[in-house]
Amino acid sequence: MFHPTGAYSGFAVDDLDAAHRFYAETLGLDVDVLEGSGFLSLHVGSGARVLVYGKPHHEPASFTVLNFPVADVEAAVDDLRSRGVETKIYDDAILPTDSRGIMREGGPLIAWFRDPAGNVLAVLEE
Repeated sequence: MFHPTGAYSGFAVDDLDAAHRFYAETLGLDVDVLEGSGFLSLHVGSGARVLVYGKPHHEPASFTVLNFPVADVEAAVDDLRSRGVETKIYDDAILPTDSRGIMREGGPLIAWFRDPAGNVLAVLEE
């Protein structure tokens, strides 16, 4: 029988060391290396965890793999940019974002950025 006691998400990267540096040092997340498994475990403020695993011939996800809710998207974008993270990743014809990469129409304020493997992440206003 299927009786889950929880669930967590995961996604692939092409370089676990680069991913570890980005998520731990650049974004400031608590990251564990799961010894012997070749996996990373990202711990987020809600207590949830996200599995990150290396994959040969990785192709970046074409969708947002991880969303970070924040109280102030503008401040989060300023902080990310000060850490060297590019938030203007979409052409305005695809998604109407301002010069800082913030979409202001059609829902909550949201800005997308990429991890070193090219996967799409986002900050969005709660």
